[in-house]
Order: sequence, then C-alpha cells, then structure tokens
Amino acid sequence: MPLVHITLKKPRPDAERRALADAVHAALVSALGVPADDRFQIVSSAQDDLIYDPGYLGVSRDDDLVVVQVQLSTGRGVAQKQALFRALAAETAKTGLDPRNLFVTLVEIARENWSFGDGIAHYAETVPPHLAAAG
Repeated sequence: MPLVHITLKKPRPDAERRALADAVHAALVSALGVPADDRFQIVSSAQDDLIYDPGYLGVSRDDDLVVVQVQLSTGRGVAQKQALFRALAAETAKTGLDPRNLFVTLVEIARENWSFGDGIAHYAETVPPHLAAAG
C-alpha cells in the first residue's frame, strides 16, 4: 500500500520516467508517512489514448500532462490529502514538470482488500504501525 499508476501523455526517456516515479514516492513518504520500502508503481505512456480538457477548472494544461492515480488504504483526512497534493506538486516540479500538468486522483480501498502475495489479506487482521496512525 499504496499502488501508484503514473500515466504520461507523451513518451519520456527512461531517466525522466524514473525521476517522476521517484518524486511521487518521495511525496508519499513525506506527506503520508509511507515506509520507504513500500513502493509499488506502474508507469506507462498513453500518447494517443489519454484524452483531457486543456482548460478544465481554469487550469491550463498541455501534452506534458502526467496523471497520477494513487490507490491507498482508507482513513486519511482531508488535511493529509491536501498535504499530499502539495507534496506531489513540489516533488514533481523538481523533475521539470509544471504543476499545472499534474492531475492526481486518490482511490481509497478498505484495508482487507489488499494482498501482497501468497493469497493472504495482509491488513485484514493486523494493521501495520504506519497505517494505525492514519486511522
């Protein structure tokens, strides 16, 4: 936990893809206290398949668009989520991404719906310390 999907509108070199992935993970660690070794990310490009409005809600975005979907356990409050959005914007800006081109969604999943292997619902009965603080 969490599982992160990073979708790039335009193809980017491997080093840029990795830098964006590193930035997203750094934001999760700093804003939500995610353990550094709790890293599961899928990075893909969708040049012809990512359709977006270039001016929705007054945000002027372009084909440098990066969509980040974070699936995470339920229980974080609005303040923590807002802190994460700010941290994501700040960390990805260090890679050269204009914050206007960062689109983020959070998908909350009940803890019992996670299995990290071996057919076990790892968080169904025991909540790890870093999640206990989140509620």
